Amino acid sequence: MGYSDLEGKTALVTGAAQGIGKGIALRLLREGMNVVLGDVDREAGEETLCELEDLGQVRFVPLDVSDEDSVSKTVAWTISTFGRLDALVNNAGIARSMSGPVEDLPLQEWNRILGTNLTGAFLCVKHALPSLREREGAVVNISSTRALQSEPDTEAYSASKGGLIALTHALAVSLGPRVRVNCVSPGWIEVSGWKRSDLRREPSHSDRDRNQHPAGRVGTPHDVAALTACLLSTESSFITGQNFIVDGGMTRRMIYAE
Repeated sequence: MGYSDLEGKTALVTGAAQGIGKGIALRLLREGMNVVLGDVDREAGEETLCELEDLGQVRFVPLDVSDEDSVSKTVAWTISTFGRLDALVNNAGIARSMSGPVEDLPLQEWNRILGTNLTGAFLCVKHALPSLREREGAVVNISSTRALQSEPDTEAYSASKGGLIALTHALAVSLGPRVRVNCVSPGWIEVSGWKRSDLRREPSHSDRDRNQHPAGRVGTPHDVAALTACLLSTESSFITGQNFIVDGGMTRRMIYAE
């Protein structure tokens, strides 16, 4: 579609069975890349594989990014299957599964979210690094605008996403110049149509939903995927250690209670 240097290269996309990750996988396949879909949800992963397999070389691997053994085996399988690993997209993430004030947040839940959203990205980079270094590859971490602003009772999620931005610039300094590392922070991205079929639904947005974005609409996985492809391409060879906000301008709008 636009980055010929990506053709024939191999990418591992975590959390690729649904939502933003699925959109990224779709875009990278259309760019001619081999894509490994890593996800803890086997049913969703197999379904997405069936939906995307006509677009190119794509495989699904069950992957729990919080489990180092699972990560190391997935990376090894990817290299064994395709002979290379050029790009890593750390998209896997979970939000808090319960609501309530921070004093009721169990340590186990805090650790679960940090273990997936932040430690998972670290583990994937750790095990992918030898191949990424050999191929002079690139990493894109998917954070969130929640790293920069919050709603109540989102402490674990916000902390994990803020840590991911910090991890991004630390890795960029440590791994450069052979490996570039950047971050994309999405805002409101509508993923209801990108879920597993039994969870899928048609999105519905009000004028208020659209108009609170200076861009005039809610985002889609395509918006995140387009920037991700650009950052993986050598067209972005002078860009590393950066965080890019994809939110339709929403975080730039000043809002006052009336």
